[in-house]
Amino acid sequence: MDYVIFDLEWNQCPYGKGKENPKLPFEIIEIGAVKMDGERNVVGTFHRIVKPVVYQHLHHRTREVVGLTEEELQKGIPFAQAVQEFFAFSGGACMFGTWGPGDLTELQRNMKFYNLLSLIRGPIHFYDVQKLFAIQYETMKSRRALEYAADFLHLPKDEHFHQALSDAKYTADIFARIDMDVVLAYDSIDVYQNPKSKKEEIHAVYNGYTKFISREFDTKEEAMHDREVCSTHCCICGKTARKRLRWFSAGGKNYYCVAYCPEHGYLKGKTRMKHSDEGKLFVVKTIRVSSEQEAGEIRQKKENLRKKRNQKRKEM
Repeated sequence: MDYVIFDLEWNQCPYGKGKENPKLPFEIIEIGAVKMDGERNVVGTFHRIVKPVVYQHLHHRTREVVGLTEEELQKGIPFAQAVQEFFAFSGGACMFGTWGPGDLTELQRNMKFYNLLSLIRGPIHFYDVQKLFAIQYETMKSRRALEYAADFLHLPKDEHFHQALSDAKYTADIFARIDMDVVLAYDSIDVYQNPKSKKEEIHAVYNGYTKFISREFDTKEEAMHDREVCSTHCCICGKTARKRLRWFSAGGKNYYCVAYCPEHGYLKGKTRMKHSDEGKLFVVKTIRVSSEQEAGEIRQKKENLRKKRNQKRKEM
């Protein structure tokens, strides 16, 4: 299997969020990619400048960061042509890689805007090289800038950052230095094209945690009454783990719980409510190996939330 490490640059409405097109908050203006073979040797590069249609003037932040002028953008090619050429370059059997999860989502959102989403089917498994770098060199939770990682690995900085092809090259260089056992153990899943039915729901097992991505629901209440959403299985042995602290809401989008496996100890669960473009809800649930201390912290979180709610009721 080939790897295609890509990077996008995009523009946004220069006149403020109130005047943006809600169907396309970020318009892709540049695509850069590096193709690597199964041994992670570079076998090709790709670069296209995309002529903007929705936001023809650069946002001031984009102008500061991206090394492109409005005159150069006007000489670019249409997005539909650029993305079709990108997929022709990528080939059918490849695994995408990006620095962080945002590029793959925005690629699909732009494709949907131009009625091209049928070119790629989701949910999409890919490699988040930013996450892989964190797992190998720092901690699972850390997320670093691309330039930080390049400095950390003492890579030669011969090209400018925040340009699509050069960032893709830096990302590919970092990807080549990640141990293959880490790469294979920690792929990521982009859910812009989320599961629509129970048959399409995703159960993924990683080293130390599991991930479940549900079908769509109409309300949070309906989602949290679903048997699979509320279940807690040990992420090591797969057996049902008894809840020590039932699911509770910590704000509008996140729910937490604590469970216990007799063989592998404490587990912490987290569900995140996510919205599709059509306004439907779906759930991303993770179950991780935990400790008695972390379980106590989650229990304290619930108690603090209870006290805050009681205080608000008294003040009403």
